[in-house]
Amino acid sequence: MEKEKKSDNWSALSFAWELGYSITLPLVIFALVGRFLDKKFATSPLFLLSGIVFSIIITSIIVYRKVMSIINKNQ
Repeated sequence: MEKEKKSDNWSALSFAWELGYSITLPLVIFALVGRFLDKKFATSPLFLLSGIVFSIIITSIIVYRKVMSIINKNQ
């Protein structure tokens, strides 16, 4: 019983870690690319905001797929 609890804890920690990276990486990458393009083309918040919106869309898709795979696995 103790091993199952530890396994569940590691599984939850692993999921949280993956979720954190799934949210953080697209946001940081697209925000930095947007900031770079804004400096290059002098379009101050345009590409930065576009990158943030695009990262939110990508992150939503990634999180949805992960959650659906967990739901389907548990059924």
